[in-house]
Amino acid sequence: MELFRIKKDIPFMRHALVFNAISALTFAAAVFFLFAKGLHQSIEFTGGTVMEVVYSKPADLEAIRKTITDIGFTDNQVTSFGTAHDVMIRLPAQKDINSAQLSDKVLAALTAKDADVTRQKTEFVGPQVGEELAHDGLMALAFVVIGIMIYLALRFEWKFAVAAIIANLHDVIIILGFFAFFQWEFSLTVLAAVLAVLGYSVNESVVVFDRVRETFRDRRYGKLETPDIMNHAITSTISRTIITHGSTQMMVLAMLFFGGHTLHYFAVALTIGILFGIYSSVFVAAAVAMWLGVRREDLIKPIKEKDETDGAVV
Repeated sequence: MELFRIKKDIPFMRHALVFNAISALTFAAAVFFLFAKGLHQSIEFTGGTVMEVVYSKPADLEAIRKTITDIGFTDNQVTSFGTAHDVMIRLPAQKDINSAQLSDKVLAALTAKDADVTRQKTEFVGPQVGEELAHDGLMALAFVVIGIMIYLALRFEWKFAVAAIIANLHDVIIILGFFAFFQWEFSLTVLAAVLAVLGYSVNESVVVFDRVRETFRDRRYGKLETPDIMNHAITSTISRTIITHGSTQMMVLAMLFFGGHTLHYFAVALTIGILFGIYSSVFVAAAVAMWLGVRREDLIKPIKEKDETDGAVV
């Protein structure tokens, strides 16, 4: 399905060096902020207090967040679980107050607003649990990267695999850089979004690489150089890119504006990933593959001539 068809190829590769220089600077800035500021990790990684409270009527999560913020706990997570009456409150560990005292203070503030609230339980989540989650998340990220490289190397050629991984890591690091610079909360849902972006971004790269391979094998384009092949492949997939990314972005924006606090940063990470995923598939993945020296011969294996002496009777 195509919304439109561009008849003349757009010379993307002519400007690849400029855009890749911008990418390199953006990537370097993201790495700098990651080391200078670090990620603002949620209590799922750092440890803290988890409270479960029950209301006699459906709970107003925004009002609960405001009440907790007003008593000095600005870094809080308030979510529903089970039913609309059940609320889970997560608070980071405090230096001068233990988990029981913190729970009592929060419950007193909530009771002052609504006397029908009841505390079900209070738990302390130690930082060792967060370390295990962080380790498992990094392992998941590493396995995804390795799997993508193996898949692309087998389906296409190792140069495409290297180019795609560079482009995908470019997207991931920039997402993390945004979260470090603005000190947005980095939680398990954001980590899930980062892993989703990896798969989403590589899908776009595979589409472009597949069209590159088709163009190399098409005799009509036998005289085209590699940059022209890349331009033709990217131009011919623009309509598909707009349909795919446009529809996905509309869904993500719906989560961003109407999904509430719980899905906010998940949607933010996906939005950044989708935008940079389009950019990296064109100006990073394709350009890196071109500079690595991908050629027609890499994708079209020469046919061996049959030895005339084969089968001869002596």
